[in-house]
Amino acid sequence: MLTCIRRLEWDAMHRIPDHEHKCSAWHGHRYAAEIHCTAPELDHCGRVVDFGVIKREVGGWIDEHWDHTAIVMKGDPDPATAAIAASNAAHGRPVYWIERPPTAEAVVAELAVIARRLLEPHGVEVVRIRLWETPNGSAEWVATR
Repeated sequence: MLTCIRRLEWDAMHRIPDHEHKCSAWHGHRYAAEIHCTAPELDHCGRVVDFGVIKREVGGWIDEHWDHTAIVMKGDPDPATAAIAASNAAHGRPVYWIERPPTAEAVVAELAVIARRLLEPHGVEVVRIRLWETPNGSAEWVATR
């Protein structure tokens, strides 16, 4: 199987409610995701897909929904949550609400659902995503067939 990999990066803040250390406080990351794609056959240029398609589709979604915003668990009890959401709205940036604490594992799982939906119309299958939350900490999602 041949795959192509496109790296996408963005900045966002989050916190992990009930975390036993520093991550229970609001903080930011320079996230990076490596999107691994395959297709049943290569295109007329010999590619799985043009890297620009991944950037436009998935990167565009990230720019709109995750870049320079907060990824927040629905129902986060921190009193600052409402203020952060209101401040972001006033600056034209949404808060992205997620069902679970926004750990690297939860964020990569969310990204997998989104990337698969966005790239499927292009005949591309997302088979793996590695999400870097820090330079030395990552989580990975792998497709099951």
